[in-house]
Amino acid sequence: MAIDSDTLRERLDKATAHLDPPYAVVDLTAYDANAAALAARSAGKPVRAASKSIRARDLLTRALRQPGWSGVMAFTVPEANWLVRSGVTDDALVAYPSADRGALTELAADPQLVAAVTLMIDSTEQLDLIDGVCPPGSRPELRVCLDLDASWRPLRGRVHVGVRRSPVHSARAAGALAAAVARRPGFRLVGLMSYEAQIAGLGDAPPGQAALSAAIRIAQRGSYRELLARRGAAVAAVREHADLEFVNGGGTGSVAATSADPAVTEVTAGSGLYGPTLFDAYRAWRPTPAAFFACTVVRRPTPEIATVLGGGWIASGPAATSRLPRPWLPAGLALVGSEGAGEVQTPLTGAAAAALRIGDRVWFRHAKAGELCERVNELHLVDGDTVVDTVPTYRGEGHAFL
Repeated sequence: MAIDSDTLRERLDKATAHLDPPYAVVDLTAYDANAAALAARSAGKPVRAASKSIRARDLLTRALRQPGWSGVMAFTVPEANWLVRSGVTDDALVAYPSADRGALTELAADPQLVAAVTLMIDSTEQLDLIDGVCPPGSRPELRVCLDLDASWRPLRGRVHVGVRRSPVHSARAAGALAAAVARRPGFRLVGLMSYEAQIAGLGDAPPGQAALSAAIRIAQRGSYRELLARRGAAVAAVREHADLEFVNGGGTGSVAATSADPAVTEVTAGSGLYGPTLFDAYRAWRPTPAAFFACTVVRRPTPEIATVLGGGWIASGPAATSRLPRPWLPAGLALVGSEGAGEVQTPLTGAAAAALRIGDRVWFRHAKAGELCERVNELHLVDGDTVVDTVPTYRGEGHAFL
């Protein structure tokens, strides 16, 4: 979707003229367009909503109402329990293994949660922990999903490309763990998941870095070919011991590529709904920016600099400029290199800074998606030039799951 920055700024300023920054908004037209585009890119395979990237129940529900979207990938067991009990979903896959004894006890004691929540595992030690919390003879069968590590390890493992997740990397290891689950009372293996972070979460066109871009593309092509064969073999090995309901893969940056894998039955996406700045570095598809936060200009230390109150909403990951929020509107602003985005103030330079006055709004985009919601209690939903609703974030509902 093409964006005219002046028009967007006028719409956002008009819609929120009655509000005092800092606050965050979601442009519903862009959000819905991103949801439709992600579903189209999945080529008919269901898209599971990654709640970590959304962190607002109303917007999770809005995505799940879109054609092609089904189920939630939660990031903790307490969150999954809450989303099921509050009616957001009846299909919550927890993306990471859990040692939360209280949440596991709550899950095992509630038939609604037992039927709806799938736990993630990558070792029998995790099964041991669950059995220690709620012994198999005193609980129903719990649904579990096997996490297959999707990193690429060329040169006989001397190089590691991707994130360090599951110890289960080979088809043989996947089959062995599936066999161990099949032998354990109290568990039912229903799914396999693999997240190819080196493809889905790494932009292949970082601006101004042609050599790095070329290297990333070469690595992604090699990784995709290797994973295509290994994931297919792992699924076959696991199916010898379990009737899998789903094989999940991918993320916003790899929806089309992951959907093309015949072994995969569903894909996951979430960040692409908000369109944070990290996804500006992708060639295949770039979401329309939909989530923004506003800060107020409060001082002019020089005629060329405008300083806003706050603004230092830094994203997780490696300490790098890519994790800084980006001043977006008006166009032509930049962070000051020696200060970056500060906790209490952020000075801005660039062609547009001289025209800003005390009290003006500056619109920022966060580097990542759901982390924006850890900074605000509510999101103002904008349609055109009007705030049509204000909905709570997880934080606004009193929840901080991580």
